[in-house]
Amino acid sequence: MNQEVRLCEVGPRDGLQMARGMMSAADKLRWIRQLAEAGLREIEVGSFVSPRLVPQMADTGAILPEALKVEGLTVCALACNLKGAIAAYEAGAHVLSFPVSVSDTHSRANVGKSTDAQLEALAAIVDWVRAQGRPMRIDAAVATAFGCSLEGAVPLPRVARVAAAAARAGADEIALADTVGYAHPAQVRDAVRAAQDAVGARLTKLHLHDTMGLGLANALAGLNEGIRSFDACLGGLGGCPFAPGASGNIVTEDLVFMLESMGYGTGIDLPRLLAARPLLAEALPQESLRSGVAAAGIPKTFRAAA
Repeated sequence: MNQEVRLCEVGPRDGLQMARGMMSAADKLRWIRQLAEAGLREIEVGSFVSPRLVPQMADTGAILPEALKVEGLTVCALACNLKGAIAAYEAGAHVLSFPVSVSDTHSRANVGKSTDAQLEALAAIVDWVRAQGRPMRIDAAVATAFGCSLEGAVPLPRVARVAAAAARAGADEIALADTVGYAHPAQVRDAVRAAQDAVGARLTKLHLHDTMGLGLANALAGLNEGIRSFDACLGGLGGCPFAPGASGNIVTEDLVFMLESMGYGTGIDLPRLLAARPLLAEALPQESLRSGVAAAGIPKTFRAAA
């Protein structure tokens, strides 16, 4: 069994896109550097989307080239269309995250296109990127894979069909995203198995939210099904502006504590990760940061994975 788990910190993108108040570009870069110094090797630094709709991401074009200067860091960015993907590529992103909603209603609210049209856009992006001189990994985030606050229940066969279509479109890796945080562990188990049957090892990641307080339980369910990559956010910030009821991501600090306690190596120094919280709290005083580990302190029984 693979005992290494890859974590992608999505705070600078997902964590900030619904934040009350604006974090300055200078503070974002200081935060990204602190996260990298704590051992996070993959960080989603922003998104190339309309600054009118998501003003917190207006400075991504300036942030990304500076983040590329952090040694050993894999720099990720989100885009919802070809124009944004080209901007991410030209800025130097190593990884593009591209959302494809299982819920057609959410897809139209989120990106202004149907699910099928978004899959066609994914194929066009893959073709464009493959024609360029520099490789860029393209991750398809299969959103609302566990339910939708606009549409309700999402049928499991449709989750598998959308994941399979994203694989056919050429996505390098596929993530199942619990966009609104409605999932429970049995549902995660079943969805992961269905997607694995559809796309095999190309399913690599879960993107989980903690709306119902089941985020870590769902991460454990995915871990037990062989998932070895997760998105998470320092302090548990985040949510989707176009999915009513969506709340914060799973907490990076608590996920690291769980994984390392179980013997899974993350490469992340937990005390240094906790030391990245004060800057976030100062920059966004209206936001409440979550974390059981931060509240209770690292217990004396804690031993990081060897």
